[in-house]
Amino acid sequence: MGILDIFFGNKNDKINDFLSRDAIIIDVRSEREYKSGAIVGSKNVPLHHLNDNIDVLKKLNKPVITCCASGMRSNKAAKVLIIHNIEAINGGGWARLKEKL
Repeated sequence: MGILDIFFGNKNDKINDFLSRDAIIIDVRSEREYKSGAIVGSKNVPLHHLNDNIDVLKKLNKPVITCCASGMRSNKAAKVLIIHNIEAINGGGWARLKEKL
């Protein structure tokens, strides 16, 4: 357990909790990036289209794990979803998240 885990909790535990509740994985990279490699079963909603899809995501009534290339865009996406009352967590970079799954 790292020092950040003490203050903020273990991210792996949060991801596992979300997955146990049938979370969906939203990859916010561009379509081109997504097509070059992605987590099987994830949905591609580029960050610049996220606001256009809020209602669709709300209707799914599931927690959301966001990912991108490095974790920067997915962090922004998770914050946007939370603002819209969608339970979300930043999963970070897709390749690293894929290893955790």
